[in-house]
Order: sequence, then structure tokens, then C-alpha cells
Amino acid sequence: MISWSDFDKVDMRVGKVLEASYFEEAKVPAIKMLIDFGPIGTLKSSAQITDHYLPANLVGNQVIAVVNFPPKQVANMMSECLVLGIIELGGEVVLLRPDKEVENGRPVA
Repeated sequence: MISWSDFDKVDMRVGKVLEASYFEEAKVPAIKMLIDFGPIGTLKSSAQITDHYLPANLVGNQVIAVVNFPPKQVANMMSECLVLGIIELGGEVVLLRPDKEVENGRPVA
């Protein structure tokens, strides 16, 4: 169990995917994205979501991500946020997304 104060430390925000492409250098198939989080700026992310998503179909869509983890080196890129998804039984990831467009950078409660 975690406390509410622990949960409050996790900064989850909504952002819009500005760019997406296959991350050829990654060991595990992934898509690299540039995501606009409004007032906190744009952040890069690597996500292992190639089972259900094509890069071109992600651009313009909003996603939910944790934006306050330290950057993590993934192949030749620093991943600056963790895009969130649901792990299916086979290990494929389905993205968490708002069901209507909201302002980029808004926090998740």
C-alpha cells in the first residue's frame, strides 16, 4: 500500500503527440514520440506500443504520461516521460487516453 502523499508525488499529465516514428535503435520494438504538455513544454518518450499503433496514427492524439520521472537513456535517446497504457494478457499495450480533447498539460486526478 502507498499513502496519498506518495500518490501525490506522481505527476501525470495529458499531452498531444506532435511527432512519432519507429525507434529503430531500440532493442525492443518501440515508437519514439515528441509530446506537447502545454505549459511544461515538450518531452520525448519511447514507448513499446508497436503491436497496436502506427506512428502516423498517433500524431495529433492525446496521451497520458508521468512527467516527473528522471530522464532515462533508451538506446541513443533520453526518454523524458513515461507514456501510460494497459498491459493486455499477451503483453501488448493499449494507451490510456482522455475520451475527449482537453487542454495539454492538464494534470490527471
